[in-house]
Amino acid sequence: MTDRKPPGMKTQDWVEIQIRQAEQRGEFEDLPGAGKPLKLAEAHDPDWWVKDFIRRENIETDALLPPSVQLRKEKAQVAEKVATMRKESEVREYLRDLNVRIRVQIRDTTGVVVPVGMVDEEAVVQEWLAARPAREARRKAVAAEEPEQPKKSFWQRLFS
Repeated sequence: MTDRKPPGMKTQDWVEIQIRQAEQRGEFEDLPGAGKPLKLAEAHDPDWWVKDFIRRENIETDALLPPSVQLRKEKAQVAEKVATMRKESEVREYLRDLNVRIRVQIRDTTGVVVPVGMVDEEAVVQEWLAARPAREARRKAVAAEEPEQPKKSFWQRLFS
């Protein structure tokens, strides 16, 4: 830690001395970004810090969208989301929840109004059921190719 500024010395002079001493000790050698240009915005952007934070922290920008746009995107991706589910009850529960959130958004008149229609629960469930046998056949074929591992005991599973 640096010493305190001596009384009577100007702050600028004291800072210059501290910088010179740090340079002599080699504390400015091999810093990340050395020799690279600074990433400065060309035009004044009042939201530069938000954009930099989003980029630096890899925040998903979909979270910044209005709720109606988020729901519309989620509705467009229902088939992919449902394809990963295992039970029909799980699929129906997800679709009911999505429809409830869409209903709430339709009733809400504040903010951006983007038309989002309800999801046809029965049609999605029928598509899911139709795709199910193909998935089951693929899963069984993969399971048949892999040699079955001997089942581990309770203690082996506990400590592995």
